[in-house]
Amino acid sequence: MKYQSGPDQIPAMLLKISAPAIANPVATLINESLATGYIAKLWKTARVVPIHKSGDSTLVSNYRPISLLPVMSKILEKGVYTQLRDYYQYWNYLTPDQSGFRPNHSTTTALLKVCNDIQAGMEQGNLTGAIFLDFAKAFDTVDHGILLEKLKNSGIGDRTLTWFQSYVSDRSQYVSISGSSSLPLPVTCGVPQGSILGPLLFTIFINDLPNVCKASTVHMYADDTVIYTSKPNLPQLEAVLQEQFAEVEK
Repeated sequence: MKYQSGPDQIPAMLLKISAPAIANPVATLINESLATGYIAKLWKTARVVPIHKSGDSTLVSNYRPISLLPVMSKILEKGVYTQLRDYYQYWNYLTPDQSGFRPNHSTTTALLKVCNDIQAGMEQGNLTGAIFLDFAKAFDTVDHGILLEKLKNSGIGDRTLTWFQSYVSDRSQYVSISGSSSLPLPVTCGVPQGSILGPLLFTIFINDLPNVCKASTVHMYADDTVIYTSKPNLPQLEAVLQEQFAEVEK
């Protein structure tokens, strides 16, 4: 997939080779997008290519969709991502209960955190219970209106918010296979698959989940979430976990 191109038919390698000649015009386009808060529709169109995983090639379930975005949009996103990430790091906005998509964090740090908390509970003679959540199609079901509201509540100004409004709106995708392509269809929710900003935006979207579970501890790795607590006996443990699960379901 390295040399596959998006809807613009421009391979990333072409831009790398021609960078000395086109760097200034590309920078002008990016700065214009940031200044006006507008992103061209083509830059928000994804070409989806089904990749066969294994098994019967006639079964749709044996294919994995790969979303290819215009290379210019990814250059634009990279600049925005860096500034947005630095902003949240400076203000210490992102919850420490998230180990996904963060520098110096991994599945290992998530596992160590949970194991240390369980051990601490055992040393106090408590039982520890946990609920493991895997939100179905979490990245694909992000509500754009709620996401924009959360960006605003985190201190993102009106001008930048206008850019993000353009980023999530009027997106579309089409399927391309064996030289044929489907008609494009609108994408009205979710963070763009294959994008640079998508993982960070999803992290912001679920950043306040730990605040919902005030009577327990929450730790997340992207959308994989564990809710756990330690109590002296099983009835108390079950009662708290059931209560916390009900809060998340709301």
